Amino acid sequence: MPAGCVGKGVIDIRTILTNGTVITPIRTLPDRAVILENGRIAAVVPSSNVEAHEGDRLIDVGGKYIAPGFIDIHTHGAGGHDFMDGTVEAIMEGARTHLRYGTTTILPTTLTSNLDELFDTFAKFAQAKAELKDGPNLHGLHLEGPYFSKEQAGAQDPRYIKNPDPAEYQRIVEASSDIKRWTIAPELPGALEMGRYLSERGILCSIGHSNAVYEEVVAAVENGFKHVTHLYSAMSGVRRINAYRYAGVIESALLLDELTVEVIADGVHLPKSLLQLIYKVKGPDRICLVTDSMRGAGMPEGESILGSLKDGQRVIIEDGVAKLLDRSAFAGSVSTSDRLVRTMVQIAEVPLVDAVKMVTLTPAKFLGLEYRKGIVGPGKDADLVVFDSAINVSLVLVGGEIRFSKDQEVSS
Repeated sequence: MPAGCVGKGVIDIRTILTNGTVITPIRTLPDRAVILENGRIAAVVPSSNVEAHEGDRLIDVGGKYIAPGFIDIHTHGAGGHDFMDGTVEAIMEGARTHLRYGTTTILPTTLTSNLDELFDTFAKFAQAKAELKDGPNLHGLHLEGPYFSKEQAGAQDPRYIKNPDPAEYQRIVEASSDIKRWTIAPELPGALEMGRYLSERGILCSIGHSNAVYEEVVAAVENGFKHVTHLYSAMSGVRRINAYRYAGVIESALLLDELTVEVIADGVHLPKSLLQLIYKVKGPDRICLVTDSMRGAGMPEGESILGSLKDGQRVIIEDGVAKLLDRSAFAGSVSTSDRLVRTMVQIAEVPLVDAVKMVTLTPAKFLGLEYRKGIVGPGKDADLVVFDSAINVSLVLVGGEIRFSKDQEVSS
């Protein structure tokens, strides 16, 4: 099998990954074989118990880890492409780039923009979802904005930030059935009503780019908000108002068990101490690792653009992260999912099993996909990633098809 991306494979034969260490949500299982049939995992057995049949495709992974495919619920692009560039090819190429680093399910994310650009992204995403046959699963869209606190705009374009307007957000929801989550500042007028509206329609509400205090976060939870977008980034910490101190979004997220959180674990956005604090307080069942990557993921350092080519902002990629040109704030990461796992293991000193869980089973549960994804076990989708002890990805399968192979020998 040559290195690089591999097109649509044959799924009417068995594929058997042998001589691997399987990562489950609670342990590692050495010397295991994973048997795949018809796009699903048929069995996980000791490698010595495998009985190969004529026509089986055997892949010896050489003792490497076999994990569930990574799930990225917050990413803006990769490989020089942004998901809001306005072309189907940009969406597909950005997704393909993430695939090479182990991501098998992805939630392309929008930036605050005008409505025409947003609706065009909806149309292009629907087309890409129908046409992409050699990339990750395009599960749906994550809308980030435009209903944000101007004080916590971060790298979001302030021209489009506004308060929720029922007529507008209802029109947006009606325009696309692919919207799976929406990030909103819950303290804004009308935000709680919007939270109830989205929750009733199965769209997951996240708190982000928010200047809320604890009492406002509690109200948000009571009105359908379940998650916190990129914890510590673009949100309030302890605030002092008229001499009194109030817990902000950060403290509320750590305190409230009802909230899951996501972490940009690129080793730059958050230092070791904060990664360890979040892990200690929330635990792997309430933490999703996300890239929040912009088009610079998988690309060399230098100038780039955050957002669409037509209406985006110029940024600079250096020191392993994207920054605004004046270097006053980060402008999204250039991380890929393998780097998230590597950071949590090598920098935050988190057990590998938990690091993998936070980019597989936990986001699968967040999306309601745990019955299909996030576990290497019988009956689950055959979305798998193979990597070594340094978290270098060598093989990626989606639905049992080899979509990326770096150095594996395949025989049948």
